[in-house]
Amino acid sequence: MRINETDGVSASSKHLVFAYYVTGHGFGHATRVVEVVRNLISAGHDVHVVTGAPDFVFTSEIQSPRLFIRKVLLDCGAVQADALTVDRLASLEKYSETAVAPRKSILKDEVEWLNSIKADLVVSDVVPVACRAAADAGIRSVCVTNFSWDFIYAEYVMAAGHHHRSIVWQIAEDYSHCEFLIRLPGYCPMPAFRDVIDVPLVVRRLHKSRKEVRKELGIEDDVKLLILNFGGQILSNSSAYPVSISDMQPAGWKLKEEYLPSGWKCLVCGASDSQLPPNFIKLPKDAYTPDFMAASDCMLGKIGYGTVSEALAYKLPFVFFYQGGVEMIRRDLLTGHWKPYLERAISLKPCYEGGINGGELSGARRLRDAIIFGYELQRVPGRDVSIPEWYQTAEDELGLSASRSPPCTPEGDSTVKFTEDFEILHGDCQGLPDTMSFLKSLVELDIIKDSDRTPEKRQMRERKAAAGLFNWEEEIFVARAPGRLDVMGGIADYSGSLVLQMPIREACHVALQKISPSKQRLWKHALARHNDKGQGPMPVLQIVSYGSELSNRGPTFDMDLSDFMDEGKPMSYEKAKKYFDTNPSQKWAAYVAGTILVLMTELGVRFEDSISMLVSSAVPEGKGVSSSASVEVASMSAIAAAHGLNIHPRDLALLCQKVENHIVGAPCGVMDQMASACGEANKLLAMVCQPAELLGVVEIPSHIRFWGIDSGIRHSVGGADYGSVRAGAFMGRKMIKSTASGMLPQSLPSSNGLNNIEPEVDGVELLEAEASLDYLCNLSPHRFEALYAKNIPESIVGEEFSKNYGDHNDPVTVIDPKRTYFVRAPVCHPIYENFRVKAFKALLTAAASDDQLTSLGELLYQCHYSYSACGLGSDGTDRLVQLVQEIQHSKVSKSKDGTLFGAKITGGGSGGTICVIGRNSLRSSEQVLEIQQRYKDATGYLPLIIEGSSPGAGKFGHLRIRRRSVSLKPNQ
Repeated sequence: MRINETDGVSASSKHLVFAYYVTGHGFGHATRVVEVVRNLISAGHDVHVVTGAPDFVFTSEIQSPRLFIRKVLLDCGAVQADALTVDRLASLEKYSETAVAPRKSILKDEVEWLNSIKADLVVSDVVPVACRAAADAGIRSVCVTNFSWDFIYAEYVMAAGHHHRSIVWQIAEDYSHCEFLIRLPGYCPMPAFRDVIDVPLVVRRLHKSRKEVRKELGIEDDVKLLILNFGGQILSNSSAYPVSISDMQPAGWKLKEEYLPSGWKCLVCGASDSQLPPNFIKLPKDAYTPDFMAASDCMLGKIGYGTVSEALAYKLPFVFFYQGGVEMIRRDLLTGHWKPYLERAISLKPCYEGGINGGELSGARRLRDAIIFGYELQRVPGRDVSIPEWYQTAEDELGLSASRSPPCTPEGDSTVKFTEDFEILHGDCQGLPDTMSFLKSLVELDIIKDSDRTPEKRQMRERKAAAGLFNWEEEIFVARAPGRLDVMGGIADYSGSLVLQMPIREACHVALQKISPSKQRLWKHALARHNDKGQGPMPVLQIVSYGSELSNRGPTFDMDLSDFMDEGKPMSYEKAKKYFDTNPSQKWAAYVAGTILVLMTELGVRFEDSISMLVSSAVPEGKGVSSSASVEVASMSAIAAAHGLNIHPRDLALLCQKVENHIVGAPCGVMDQMASACGEANKLLAMVCQPAELLGVVEIPSHIRFWGIDSGIRHSVGGADYGSVRAGAFMGRKMIKSTASGMLPQSLPSSNGLNNIEPEVDGVELLEAEASLDYLCNLSPHRFEALYAKNIPESIVGEEFSKNYGDHNDPVTVIDPKRTYFVRAPVCHPIYENFRVKAFKALLTAAASDDQLTSLGELLYQCHYSYSACGLGSDGTDRLVQLVQEIQHSKVSKSKDGTLFGAKITGGGSGGTICVIGRNSLRSSEQVLEIQQRYKDATGYLPLIIEGSSPGAGKFGHLRIRRRSVSLKPNQ
């Protein structure tokens, strides 16, 4: 239908010419276009399909002279590093190369072509520039899709670089020329479209019955048949439409006979010419997939519109690698641990009853602007998504006027959001599955309370104690704080180094209820204690900590809050430490309850109400990933939220450090608490520890990935090795200051106006700064080597140091007169580590290359051996680093572009976890799994692998929740 200047519409309703543009993103778009095109041709219209897909995708289903195929690719979709990893930066750069740079010529060519075929309507799935070309040609356009590229690329921009953000606005501007959107099920928010027509699933028809297909394959009816279907896009990172499932699979990964349960067979779509096991059957590359899907009992593959829609239509159980349904983790895919997933899948009874005739197009409704909502929905595990200011506003970054009204803003905190069991009065779960699971565990406490049975015998005490912890008629506050992976900086934090820390996926949750003492549900012994004293209701702190059975500690702790007072003032930290040291099985409570005393002491807070707390941490203890910091930060965040304390995340971290230093008694720096409180998902927190100057976050390039691998050797910053190394560093600082002070008079001008030492003519200011050196890391490596290294002994006895230098001026370590302390290595480490971290940070922004990765890895290795020189290495972490080196330097890695590049011990050392850097690819994941297995073979211990990231406590905020329909529950 051409747009006439007189606003009329011309063209016969009996015969129209459609130009149908197909995005270069996988077969799913092309296969659903087939069904729509088939219906249009059946109605007597001509359809010109503009695509990069192979002809057979269309001609195998449609044999008609009214079908015209034009092979042009006008967008690129998502570029993938391997079968399951999207390279977000490469996707943006590829789109810029494909659609932005040649935009003028594309528009010119498309307008000329549309006019040449006398097109009446442009249909796009979902090529942005097609809508703009149609408008330039004076032709109406519509889009048919379940997602739009402005929504997808907006997330890529946030993760991979804001310098590409104009792409998002350009795409949205193109889509705005579209008349309306024909929206398919399973859709994402698509804010560029104002009018929407909702239609059922678009699914290809079946050509053959299940029985016919099985007969042709020679497969009996009672044989369980799996179809392995990875779709199209994931098989190539250089072109839009691939040819082989093997193109992007992990190096050396082969299908094996034992992957399938006994008696099963598997159909493989798009298999290479390599030999398959006897129970795997290779399908032709042009096989008509729907027929084979309908003949199968289960499908295994990558989730996408085409596979999901057809699985729903044919009621086929689907095992896939993303969220929902029966989800398989990558590790089990690679190792062939398929059986439990397949058996679970075939036990399901698919019951989708929705329409599957979307190709016929029916129904309509209006879509409100969904930009804000769209960003809310992008919150998924391991990623915290905030709404960027540049997208939230209605400004047009291209200098064009906005073609739509400004986006609606979300309502305030008064909006009540719901989970199944809770009203969320404030905050957002942000799509974090561990938070949703934690809320579910709160609901299950009622079941435990009302039943004699418990989920696990070993968890009986803590679950029963938690079951009576909260009054469900009152509000509960929930805070969340992750552990951290020490990428660079480590033990140099207390010497003022720059550090780079990544918050990990594992986190600690704390649920807290502030309640009047008269309403608090006291445990029997606490009630008896009050009765014995003849007291009425008094503020009581009750804590339950999950996981006690794994740590040989008591699951509960309680105290009268008045116990923190000493003659009308908060007790000293020293007395508090002795208080918690009294009972070793409850010493853990210092990390939680200590936050209350610090708030009382440092901020003057007084607690008049009782407090009940439930602590549930998934951060593994003793692994060097800051389990203690996550507990402290989550606890203080929950307490602050419940009491209306507005504490900046940085300040909260510093307060939590006081808990660990002074009440727990561990001499740690502040980087752990800072990472847990101030970190952002999938980014490195950069901080100069003087004492805690935040430099913001550093983007992790999309081609780089970090892993943690646990050595199984328990680590503790409270251990003697860590403390003695720290003390040695402070001793060395005192020696440097003393040396500089001694050199300073010689550098001053003499009576004749000349300096006594010629090399120091311009060095007076430097010497003055070094004589009052606050942090070792403020001393540059070249100054250290030139002036001070020769005066630093390898070691010194505590008594000798005190005699010659006095106090070492560290507030959290004490010098033992009889102990020998290493000094040179603990001094060298932070001075050189600070330089390494700066270099590492700069390299992260360099162009992607093997040299970049090799250099980053080399810095990790140097850091690791510097730890060892300090005495903070361990057999386990050294073995893991050696395994990374063996993988990196193996002939296979060298011949196939190596994927692992370096590793180092993390945190306080002496065991714990190593950090590994590698290329963001499936092959890297496979090599990490190989290291895990080789370590187990050598030691008998299967290491824990830490991967993924999540938001810090500051980004998460807090939840204020209330149980729904409490009055309907028994015994309330």
